[in-house]
Order: sequence, then C-alpha cells, then structure tokens
Amino acid sequence: MKSIKHQLFLFILVFFISHSMFGQGQVTLDFENGESALQLVKNYTHGLKEASPAKMSKLLAKDAMVYGLGNGMDSLTVKQHKEYFTSSFDTYQHALSGELFLPLKVTDNWNAGEWVLAWGTNTLTHKKTGKKSTVPYHSASLVENGKISRIYFYYDLLNIFETQGYTITAPSK
Repeated sequence: MKSIKHQLFLFILVFFISHSMFGQGQVTLDFENGESALQLVKNYTHGLKEASPAKMSKLLAKDAMVYGLGNGMDSLTVKQHKEYFTSSFDTYQHALSGELFLPLKVTDNWNAGEWVLAWGTNTLTHKKTGKKSTVPYHSASLVENGKISRIYFYYDLLNIFETQGYTITAPSK
C-alpha cells in the first residue's frame, strides 16, 4: 500500500512539474463524464477479476488499441487483447488488490481526452505449479464515446521473470 501511494505521489509530482515547465494543456479532475469513465474502467477491471476476456473486450471500442501487455508485441487489437487474456486466464489465476482509480480530463495537449488512471497489485498464481508472482501495475485508459479506446499497461516484468526462476547475470567485462 505504501508503494502504491509513493508511486501515485511521484506520478502526480512528475505530471505537474512537466506541466508547469512546458506549459502543457489543462488538467481537471472534475468533468461531465468523469463518473461514467471511472465506472467503465472499474467494470473492465471487474472483468479481469472474473477472468472474463469477453466482458473486458465488450468495453473496448471496436478499433481500440492496448499497449504494454506481454508476448513481445508492443500493441494489441481488440481481438489480440481477447486472445491474450484468454491464454493468461488459462494459465494464471489473477487476484487484484490495492486498486486506486483517478479520472481526469486533459485539454490543449497531445494527450487530450478523458482518461482514467489505475494502480494496484495483480497477484498471479500459476495454475499448474502454484507459483505466485506479485505484480504492481499502473494503467492509463482513454475513454471516448462510452468505450475504452486505448489502454497503456505499465508493470514490473523483472519481478515476473524472477518469480518464475529467471536470473540476471551481469555482463562480462
């Protein structure tokens, strides 16, 4: 919990420093669609908790793009997103905790739109081995016309690899 608060503080600090240094757009936490955008992203998260890729995909816009998930691809279409989570749910049990959501609206900037930022911890349990991986995550979801049009996932891949038994070896000099 302390780590999530620390990450949130750092994100907000960096956001406002960059905003004041570069004069980037306007940000508000109080906007007309804020509550519906927040509920949409919470419903998406609930679909993850229920291990329902169909429910999650229904909340995405037809041409939505999802960034930052595994399999070595930098972006996924709605169909690929559904396939990714179908495979993940076949292999892992997901347990989310410490969730925190922040809806905000950005105007006059390259990332203008209605966003919902989310933080939490996803504890993955491998269904065959029982091995657990605790993965702190952050996501940023752009909401347009009542659907999620983009999601950016950020999480600690090294933590996942280490709990699966991988090690890092320093390069030889």
